[in-house]
Amino acid sequence: MKKVYFCLQIPAEMEGVRVDKALAELLSEHSRGTIQQWIKQGLVLVDGEITKQKLKLCGTEILEFTLPSPQPSQSPAQDIDMDIDLDIIEEDDHLIVINKPAGLVVHPGAGNQDHTLLNGLLHHHADAAFLPRAGIVHRLDKNTTGLMVVAKTEQARQHLIEQLSNRQMLRQYLALVNGVMISGETIDQPIGRHRKT
Repeated sequence: MKKVYFCLQIPAEMEGVRVDKALAELLSEHSRGTIQQWIKQGLVLVDGEITKQKLKLCGTEILEFTLPSPQPSQSPAQDIDMDIDLDIIEEDDHLIVINKPAGLVVHPGAGNQDHTLLNGLLHHHADAAFLPRAGIVHRLDKNTTGLMVVAKTEQARQHLIEQLSNRQMLRQYLALVNGVMISGETIDQPIGRHRKT
C-alpha cells in the first residue's frame, strides 16, 4: 500500500495550542476528528516522538506523519441510468445533489451487491472511487425518495459530516399516509431491517 508522507513546522504563534487543534488549522481539508484518529493510531510524530492529542505545542516543533494513500473502491462502477435514472439536481466541483427515486438502494449490502446509488456515482464521477462510500455521507431507505447531498472531494465530505454532526444541515421528511390522521397523535412504530431480506 502506498503511503503519503507529510512534514511541517509549527508556526511560533501556535505556542500553547493543542497539537490536534493546530493540525486541524494547518490542514483545513481534514476534520479535527480525522486528525485525532491519526494521533490515536500513532501516525503523528512531534520532533520524532509519537504524540497525544492533548499535547500543547511550544511553537517551532516539526510534525511528521505518514498516511496510507486512499484506496479505490472495490465496488464496480455501473451505469444505473439504464435501469433507474440518476436524477442530478445540482452539481459543482465539490458537491452533487441527487433526487433519489424509490426502489434505488444507496449502498451495496446484503441482497443488493450492485446497481446501487454508490455504483452509479462511481460511473458518473470516477474520482468518487477514492472517497469513503463514494462521497455519500447520509442515506435514504430503498423505498424513500428525496434529495441527497454527495461530496465530490474529501474536504467537502469532511465539511458535510461536520455539518450533519453539528445539526447545521438538517433533514426533513414528509410521510404520506392512507386514512384519516387526527391532529396531535403520535405514531410510534420503529422500523428495522426485515429478518428475511
